[in-house]
Amino acid sequence: MILKTTEVLIGNEKHIVQITSHQEDSEPTLQDMALLIEQVTGVPVPFQKLICKGKSLKEMEQPLSALGVKNGCKVMLIGKRNSPEEEAELKKLKDFEKSVEQIANKLEEINKEFTGIQKGFLAKDLQAEALNHLDKRIKGTAEQFMKILEQIDAILDNVFLERRRKLTKNLPENFSDCKLKKKGLVKKVQAFLAQCDTVEGSIGQEMDKLQSKNLALAE
Repeated sequence: MILKTTEVLIGNEKHIVQITSHQEDSEPTLQDMALLIEQVTGVPVPFQKLICKGKSLKEMEQPLSALGVKNGCKVMLIGKRNSPEEEAELKKLKDFEKSVEQIANKLEEINKEFTGIQKGFLAKDLQAEALNHLDKRIKGTAEQFMKILEQIDAILDNVFLERRRKLTKNLPENFSDCKLKKKGLVKKVQAFLAQCDTVEGSIGQEMDKLQSKNLALAE
């Protein structure tokens, strides 16, 4: 790993950072530096504006030397730190993100089992019971996604209500990072819910087909 030492200026603050590459035997990139600056200053990467020698640094994948950033260089940072309140809300969102991944794994397992039944990997006399079980599981998975979506929607609500109670101004400009992450997570959960609907519908169709076959055989 190649090391670069840079002086980062944000307002009246000065930080000395030592940047290493995340890839072995390669030079640190602007992305490496931005991630380290986020850790040191608390300014999230999407809200950083980095300036070196009067030039704005934007190409994240470029090596620092290609951008003119050398050992001992001064880099000016313009950006907004997250407030302690926002950090707390971001932590909640990260926890929800982990929960969403766990539920998504359940959805994937159900989908695999259903595909196996469709391909005839399960004996015909066991298919009806297996499909009923999968139907219950997919409904339960969808309910878990709905519950977590409600919890995600509630993120920031209590903070905003408290600030309104205290007549705090500038609410719309605050929590930009949190709002962005929340929006992305909501879209992700909504996409998983759509998958649940599709799988549940397919399971229902397969159950109907199996029931029709059994009725035909009974006649």
